[in-house]
Amino acid sequence: MRQKVDYELLGEQAKSLVAGETDWISNTANLAALLFHSLNVNFAGVYRYENQELILGPFQGNVACVHIAVGKGVCGKCAAEQKSVIVPDVHQFSGHIACDSATNSELVVPIFNPEGQFWGVFDFDCLDFNGFDAEDEKHLNQISQLIFGQGK
Repeated sequence: MRQKVDYELLGEQAKSLVAGETDWISNTANLAALLFHSLNVNFAGVYRYENQELILGPFQGNVACVHIAVGKGVCGKCAAEQKSVIVPDVHQFSGHIACDSATNSELVVPIFNPEGQFWGVFDFDCLDFNGFDAEDEKHLNQISQLIFGQGK
């Protein structure tokens, strides 16, 4: 079972990392590293929406799928619906894309640019079943919106 996360502290650390920086590559790289090392996850990474698909961006963890079609897998479902998706058991998720066979649960949150347009997703994988809950979703959604150097 995952340990409780101090999201207040994690949120402040995330804000400090991106303060004054608007480059999405720098910010996603730093946020992925912070979240990977602060959460009990085996993957924390960003996929940006480009050319009608999701394309891998900065991440921490094992190698990952590079291209994901909208509507395919958990990331693709998040992109299609443009809302968070929590999957307690990825083995029960029809169409799950198993980039890392050790993953048992997943949370994917959408990212919107400062103009409010869908930009991509932040993907979190966990070795535990039921690794994510509504509290994780709420806070990781907020932190994910910091990639452009500002909160939503």
